[in-house]
Amino acid sequence: MPTYDYLCTQCKLQFETRHSINAPNPNCPACGSATEKVILSAPATHGNMARGRDLAIRSLQPKTDPINHVHIPGCGCSRHRHKHT
Repeated sequence: MPTYDYLCTQCKLQFETRHSINAPNPNCPACGSATEKVILSAPATHGNMARGRDLAIRSLQPKTDPINHVHIPGCGCSRHRHKHT
C-alpha cells in the first residue's frame, strides 16, 4: 500500500499514513478533524526536467499576496514586472 502525507485543516498536524489509493482521507489522529492530502516533494530530475520540477514544486507552495509579490527570474507568474532588491 502507498504512503500518503496529510495536513489537518484545524490543528495543522502533518502526518503520514498508508492506505489503498481509493480510501478516503483519514481524520486527524490528534484532534479528529478533516485532513487534506499534501505532496511534500517532487522527484529529482536533471537538465530540462529540473526546470519542470522547480515549477511543479512552486505550484504546490502556498500562494503569496499578489500585491506584495516579489518577482524573481523564473517565478512563473503571469506578471513580468520584476522588483529588484
